[in-house]
Amino acid sequence: MATQIVQAPQRAERTTAPLPSAAVDAMRRLELALADPDVVRAVTRYEVASARTAELSAAMDTRNLSGAEVDSLVLAQDVMAAARTTLASAGQLHLIEVAR
Repeated sequence: MATQIVQAPQRAERTTAPLPSAAVDAMRRLELALADPDVVRAVTRYEVASARTAELSAAMDTRNLSGAEVDSLVLAQDVMAAARTTLASAGQLHLIEVAR
């Protein structure tokens, strides 16, 4: 009697629900706590500069910025670019980019 080969059933793909934002934040804080100090500095600098950029961008919607504010906006954008470069080199861009 010959042995018959039977294919195993196909596995159904499993999908998982997205994590709650509190869990995502907790995982991000944990990952940041374990990260290289240069990465931590880059994330912090990026977040501060991002907040300043948002603040000045909102002000631009209602009035013209002063010369000092324009300089501050340019500086904040430069800081964000430098921090992003540092994080890209470390393979850690996910720490500052919004999930897609």
